[in-house]
Amino acid sequence: MLRRGMKPAHPGRILKNHYIDPLGLTITETAEGLGVSRKLVSSILNRRAKVSPEMAVRLSEAFGTSVEFWTNLQSQYDTWHAKTTVSRKGIKQFYLQVSA
Repeated sequence: MLRRGMKPAHPGRILKNHYIDPLGLTITETAEGLGVSRKLVSSILNRRAKVSPEMAVRLSEAFGTSVEFWTNLQSQYDTWHAKTTVSRKGIKQFYLQVSA
């Protein structure tokens, strides 16, 4: 579990450090194995692209993980990024009143 406020790793970093590098794969080999372009794999590894649900399915099949593993990594990264960059100033708060 992440400590509050810590930036989660981008899924591309996890893919590179825990799967591609240890297996000695190149970007080209990885792309061919996944059935996608080299450019897409490179973009994910360099944190310029997100892991889509479709890519999560491909990664889970290729590396023996779950689809949810990859989608959760992406969701945690996106949520942290939004929490740290979206300004909350000027947002009107709406609350439902619960009567007893």
